[in-house]
Amino acid sequence: MWGRWDLNPGPPAPQAGILDHSRQNCTKIHRFCKLDDDPAQSSKYEDLIINTLIKAQNSGKAKNTLISISHSLRQISKHADLMNPEEVKTYLAHLNVSNATKTKLCFGYNWFCKTNSIQWEKPKYKWERKIPLIPTTENIDKIISASSRKYATIFTILKETGLEAHELATTQRKDIDAQNGIINAQGCKGHNSRSFKLKQQTAEMLRSYLTEHTTNNPFPNSHAMGEAWRKTRDRLAKNLNEPQLKNIPMRNLRHYYATTLYDKTKDILLVKQRLGHKKIETTMFYTN
Repeated sequence: MWGRWDLNPGPPAPQAGILDHSRQNCTKIHRFCKLDDDPAQSSKYEDLIINTLIKAQNSGKAKNTLISISHSLRQISKHADLMNPEEVKTYLAHLNVSNATKTKLCFGYNWFCKTNSIQWEKPKYKWERKIPLIPTTENIDKIISASSRKYATIFTILKETGLEAHELATTQRKDIDAQNGIINAQGCKGHNSRSFKLKQQTAEMLRSYLTEHTTNNPFPNSHAMGEAWRKTRDRLAKNLNEPQLKNIPMRNLRHYYATTLYDKTKDILLVKQRLGHKKIETTMFYTN
């Protein structure tokens, strides 16, 4: 007999498995972002934040964006009631950080409000994008030379292509033509996908790397790359007594690539294409 009393309804619908998998991923991301929080406070908002991450994930937001949202909501929840937008706005108004950081926190809280049907008027903070430090070739090469063989390969590729770390991390083996030293990278953060042919020496490093890392996703995630860069850089700065090295974040490998390419070619459209930008205004930043 079929109907509401059926004791053997069969396997759950595929959508249920998808939702469970999505929740598991977002729970892992949220726990990954935990700081030295008050356990009671964390528990209070745990499900609400995870549901926010699921909504953002289903809207196509990348993993790094989900991490940023989780980190922002966890930071705000330590000082304000997430369900009280006026209290959140007061906290942000008196927070002693840059307007760029406040904008980032607002972005995360805005997703929370969308998910939980909270009405709030998002504050607008004016800020100018700072011109980043463009490291010298010598300093970059010092850090790469001090890295392990694995990360020397990764950092050399980032230096030579200007790829976002996340773009390299999500590159699969099928996207790599190892014999010809070609990487086809999927764009992230709204960037276009693009293809790069590596220099001969870098291609040889890549081939050696792939023989040791045989999975379909041979590159580590962007967080692991950043950690390896910072540890190597800071250790080198101490050993060489060159504190200026500590001012070089891994992301500046992308800035280095863009500015040196523009300096060499004076072709802003080429730089735009290589960086995967959709708007020329974004690329014009590098002409400074």
